[in-house]
Parts: sequence; structure tokens; C-alpha cells
Amino acid sequence: MATTRSGGAAPARRLLEAAGNLFVREGIRAVGIDRVLAEAGVARASLYHAFGSKDALVAAYLDDQDEADRRKWEKAAADLDSPRDKILALFDLAHGAAVSRRFRGCLYLNAATEFPDPKHPARASVDRHRAWLHELLVELAEQAGAADAEATAERLRLLYDGAVAGSKFSRSPDPIDLGKQLAADLLDARPARQA
Repeated sequence: MATTRSGGAAPARRLLEAAGNLFVREGIRAVGIDRVLAEAGVARASLYHAFGSKDALVAAYLDDQDEADRRKWEKAAADLDSPRDKILALFDLAHGAAVSRRFRGCLYLNAATEFPDPKHPARASVDRHRAWLHELLVELAEQAGAADAEATAERLRLLYDGAVAGSKFSRSPDPIDLGKQLAADLLDARPARQA
């Protein structure tokens, strides 16, 4: 983390952290830039110097979360041997995030909903995260020996998306746990590639 000469977090980092806290609790569009500045304790000039606009801050926040999510998955998967368990770790991470975020839902889905314009900078960030998730699932499905890794990955992603959305609606981790079980059933029932 970048720091200032006085030892505190740099203004850009403080803005990202403040934005993240507020966006998760209240939604991105619902939070005005003045609230983010006040929460971060930085001047407006710091926002424009570091990001240029609220839209760019939103994209940077999503990119920052994407990097954090990738690191969390890599850490969770590091001690797992099977591709099946690595896939199911995604559901475990979603369970933890749902509880810690008080069932506010998937931050990428929330951002895509709030910014439907495909040209908005936030959508590019969401698309990068979604592409990573898809590529990861395809790679792991291939490693697991799925006959059609692409189709298996799409089914897994649908289960994951539905589980996370269901968790938000029910304000419970139960849909994520059920999604994990359905994903395990899918992986266990898939015919393997012919050698």
C-alpha cells in the first residue's frame, strides 16, 4: 500500500477504501463524491489527480476488488489438489463475502446493474472480472477432465451467479451453499474426456 511521508495511506488508497466501504453499503450511484471525499479525508483535488472523475474512481474500485478477489482465490486454492475442490472454493469465498458484506450481493453484478451502458468505464472492469472467472472455470473444468469444458464452465458460472444473487434476495448464505452442492453434483456427474 502506498503511504505518504507522514506514514498514513496515500490519498488514492484512502479514496479507494472509502469508496469501497460506501459503495458496498449503499450502492455506487447512491453515494455522492462529497461523501467519498469526506470519508477518505482528502481534498477534491486528490480525486482528480489520482483518478480524474468519479467514473474512473468506480472503475478503479472494481479493478482493485478484482485483484483482491483473484488473490483470495489463489490463496484459497493454493492448498487444494483437485480442480474440483478449487472450483468449489469459489463458492466458499462467495459465502464468506456474502456474510461479511451483509448480503449486499455481487459487487460486479451490482455495478453492471447500476451502469447498463456498455461504454461506461465500470463495465470494462466488470467485463475483465467476468472474463477471468470464465477462463478460470474453463481451465479447471479441463483439468477435471470434463468432456466439454466450455459448457461445464458456463453451467458452473450460472450456478455461481444464481447462488450469489439468491443469497442477496434471501439475505442468507443458504443459496450459496446449495449452489456449491449443485456444482459438486455437476462435476461428479460430468462424463470425462476420452483419452
